[in-house]
Amino acid sequence: MKAIIYSIPLFFILLTACKTDKKTKLSTDEKEQTIPEKIAYAHGFENWKQVKEIEFSFNVDRDTSHFERKWIWNTQKSQVTRIVKKDTITYNRNNLDSVTTKVNGGFINDKFWLLAPFNLIWDSKNYTFNHAINIEAPISKNACQKLTIIYGNKGGYTPGDAYDFYFGEDYIIKEWVFRKGNQEEASMVTTWEDYSKENGLQISKMHKKAESDFKLYFTDLKAKIY
Repeated sequence: MKAIIYSIPLFFILLTACKTDKKTKLSTDEKEQTIPEKIAYAHGFENWKQVKEIEFSFNVDRDTSHFERKWIWNTQKSQVTRIVKKDTITYNRNNLDSVTTKVNGGFINDKFWLLAPFNLIWDSKNYTFNHAINIEAPISKNACQKLTIIYGNKGGYTPGDAYDFYFGEDYIIKEWVFRKGNQEEASMVTTWEDYSKENGLQISKMHKKAESDFKLYFTDLKAKIY
């Protein structure tokens, strides 16, 4: 009888310890994501680690004019190729000179348009943010959630600038506003539409202004994975 009596507390202690460990693990695994993280993951950020190369053409149509440049980005080697008409230049982003620094500025701009949701994680230490609900989107006039990010005043390619992202319950971006220097009035407002799924990445291929012939869009989009 004594052996049985003594074994009950030991079993109870082990069972309690297992339950405690399980609760701790669940608590760690289920850590609440921030709003920027929710947006990034809604656009497939978890699949980015599998992408070894991404290729895209950045296009802008304004009235009767057309501008286009193509990029091939080897994400593992940090190697970028830019193609504009018959002009091709390849460089490494870790080894820039005066010429490639300027070229890389164009790449940063075009990549930001393509992968802005992912920049919410990549740039998370460089901006502050706030979140609001039931806000009227500037183009569609639909009620949306709104995320505003404001970059710091030093460093980077967009110091002090602000971006307002408008999205629904699925955290997919529908519209955005760029405000240079965090000014109140919008510097640019466009839609986010024509989404395409490229190996798990949700990418908006078309951005339009409300009352303009302006279109910014992507073609030749390919995401190569391992």
